[in-house]
Amino acid sequence: MAFDLYSAFVPTIRQLLDALPDVIDKAEQFVADGNATDTELLEAKLADTMWPLPWHVRSCWMHSAYAIDQLAGGSFTPDFTDVPEGWTAMRAMIASAQERMASATREEIGALADRKIEFVLGSQTRFTLSGERFLLGFNMPNFQFHATTFYGILRMKGVALGKRDFLGNPAGPMA
Repeated sequence: MAFDLYSAFVPTIRQLLDALPDVIDKAEQFVADGNATDTELLEAKLADTMWPLPWHVRSCWMHSAYAIDQLAGGSFTPDFTDVPEGWTAMRAMIASAQERMASATREEIGALADRKIEFVLGSQTRFTLSGERFLLGFNMPNFQFHATTFYGILRMKGVALGKRDFLGNPAGPMA
């Protein structure tokens, strides 16, 4: 089988999305065990100029499910609204992204490959890329950055996480 855009993007995004609920569970248990408060974890950042923990879940959603829907229209405009306010909201946002990624088809993703995609911030187009480069050179690295940062913040705060927690199932999604 040829290696196509779907194969390059969707399985890896799904693998890392599928790992996030267990990471969230461990963070919530860390709080329940009295090791931190919800506020301490939810407001935690790696640096003062970075977003706090829930923003990284939002960004994982944005650079996976939201991106596929945006790119179909020929542009990508970041959505900075609706940041999850707690563990349950983070799980719901991940579940939404998981559902959308599970429904993505090879044909749908393949149709994006040669489409010209504009990155629009505010009312200005900042750059234009092919759909393939947008997914692989912009969305995937952004997704991985935010998933890694989410994991890193929790590790920094003392949540017992290992590399396997981040990676999830390397064989990919079961469905």
